[in-house]
Amino acid sequence: MTQEQTIPLFEEVVNGWNKLSLSGGVKKESSDLRRARQSAFDKFRELGFPSIRNEEWKYTNLARFLKDEFTIEGWEVPGKTVVPDAALVKKAGITLLDCYQIVLVNGSWDGTIGGGTLPKGIQLLKVAEARQDPALSVYFEKQAAWGDQHFANLNAALFTDGLFIRVDAGVTVEKPIHVIHVYTSESNLLVQPRNVWVVNRNAELSVVESVVSGGTAKIWVNGLTEILVHQDARLHHTMIQTAGAGVRLVQQTTVHQHRQSLYNNFTITLPGADLVRNDLQARLEEEHTESHLYGLYLAAGHQLVDNHTLVDHQKPNCLSNELYKGVLLEQSTGVFNGKVYVHKDAQKTNAFQQNNNLVISKKATIDSKPQLEIFADDVKCSHGSTVGQFSEEALFYLRARGIGEESAKSLLINAFAFDVTEKIRIPEVEAHVNELISLHIPVNHA
Repeated sequence: MTQEQTIPLFEEVVNGWNKLSLSGGVKKESSDLRRARQSAFDKFRELGFPSIRNEEWKYTNLARFLKDEFTIEGWEVPGKTVVPDAALVKKAGITLLDCYQIVLVNGSWDGTIGGGTLPKGIQLLKVAEARQDPALSVYFEKQAAWGDQHFANLNAALFTDGLFIRVDAGVTVEKPIHVIHVYTSESNLLVQPRNVWVVNRNAELSVVESVVSGGTAKIWVNGLTEILVHQDARLHHTMIQTAGAGVRLVQQTTVHQHRQSLYNNFTITLPGADLVRNDLQARLEEEHTESHLYGLYLAAGHQLVDNHTLVDHQKPNCLSNELYKGVLLEQSTGVFNGKVYVHKDAQKTNAFQQNNNLVISKKATIDSKPQLEIFADDVKCSHGSTVGQFSEEALFYLRARGIGEESAKSLLINAFAFDVTEKIRIPEVEAHVNELISLHIPVNHA
């Protein structure tokens, strides 16, 4: 563990905990939630921030990102009005997408919904309200739920706001919800949004998240999203990460799936943020559940992009499919660590995992570690990883047909990414992602 006394942020977190414990908002919470916060904070204080000595952080050294001082966003100005930056919201917009639009600024929402009135059967609330509601606080009260996960425990202890979504049983929300996360500050800031989404029995929902940033300061985003997909429910979830320089984005998403449910995830990370760490856990907790995880990451500059996934097969007759692809430019670093865990009772499991990487620059690096842990004997499971550069044969083929070298390389990158982007269910979102990819392919890959 990193020596915490040398990390200014650790001291700020301890001070922040003391302030939060005395705040009026926390005093209105249930006793179970207050105990859950205390349990999470005690665990984080024991663990501290992760270092490369921690197996799950072996390839992601946070030392250089933890040298700066940060203040904590959340409770100093209770009830303050949040004004979204119009330029940043426009930047995150998706052309021609018919959707309900929600904008969170530094993890807080002002209650405005764009795109029309929500249909009956879906509830959207600020987490600042939901956590004080006795009927809803149960979703935040799980003590010791986060194990040895450093940042999840930190969020569970100190979160104040975020987005709560609940879809009633049998309701299909026809239009997607587009959640735009805007992070902006003039001084270094730690933001900890907490989201809870509940899709009840036989309901269906599509959520698209876009992450953008502005301002001159460094912003550390420690996000935690918990998703419950109940029996026969379907959730289609897309995350598009385009935050700019100075942002350190750590996002943990945990999905609990019940019988015959379906969860589709698309995680798209593009150049910009200094650090991106995505921890995605899909827990298939009942029979006949299905999960599809697709990831695409383009990294440039000195950017570090780390994707950690866990597909946890707990019961029989379940299916999971996972495909992550990475393109590493300039002096960037990519990490993929995916684990498929098949419990003893999870017979008839069908699980596929693949990570493919295109390393364009000689100074770029990738650490790829796909894993299978199987304790059942009647399963079909496979995993693999590839790391390569441009195919000389493909380049020759294109150039022989009059296509310039740089245009040929751009075509090959787009073709490489296509296996992921073509899976996106919403055509407008697919077109938007393809456009972003094209914008980030440099003219000169040397």
